[in-house]
Amino acid sequence: MTGNGTADGDATATEGGGDAGPVTVFLVDDHALFRAGVRTELEQISDRVAVAGEAGSVREAITGIARTRPQVVLLDVHMPDGGGAEVLRQLRPELPEVVFLALSVSDAAEDVIAVIRGGARGYVTKTISSDELVDAVLRVAEGDAVFSPRLAGFVLDAFADRPGAAPVSDPELDVLTVREREVLRLLARGYAYKEIASELFISVKTVETHVSSVLRKTQLSNRYELSRWASDRRLV
Repeated sequence: MTGNGTADGDATATEGGGDAGPVTVFLVDDHALFRAGVRTELEQISDRVAVAGEAGSVREAITGIARTRPQVVLLDVHMPDGGGAEVLRQLRPELPEVVFLALSVSDAAEDVIAVIRGGARGYVTKTISSDELVDAVLRVAEGDAVFSPRLAGFVLDAFADRPGAAPVSDPELDVLTVREREVLRLLARGYAYKEIASELFISVKTVETHVSSVLRKTQLSNRYELSRWASDRRLV
């Protein structure tokens, strides 16, 4: 482990999981002392977990995780050059087999929902005990979802269709303007550009401009992907 947070791979990751060996874990946190403590705890408590590498920034995490292909990533939510949601955004499409477990000092609802929407399998706070952390790593590696007790309610509220559910901010959705959301909602419902223009009293050219902007901001490539993206966020 290096003190400056540079990603390293002193254990070889095992692709595909299974019973071939210990669960390989990659640590992402901008505090080197915290990473060192977690590494020590994980490796001393259980021979079922092995640290594959670590990183202290989003950039280092993306490089290190892609190189070592760990089974589980312990992911900090807030870092100087971004956070867990950004790591997920860049890596989840390319490494669907890697499981992400958020490990953060924050227990804010918006932080929990941001990383869960990004594809994390669970979220635990840094008050977790060493034994509980090992158990959480093993459980998510086996396909379970793991949350610190009070955080599970945030997820249920955000994804449940029930009165009184607390509205939770979606960082990806928040980058769209009100008009872009209106265009996206109609597009996802199957409206043609001409029909959208008529519905919103704007020109077809303006509709095309809004759609291009939404595609750029969401980093999607076609209408089908936009429709699925909008449906996942209940815009339709």
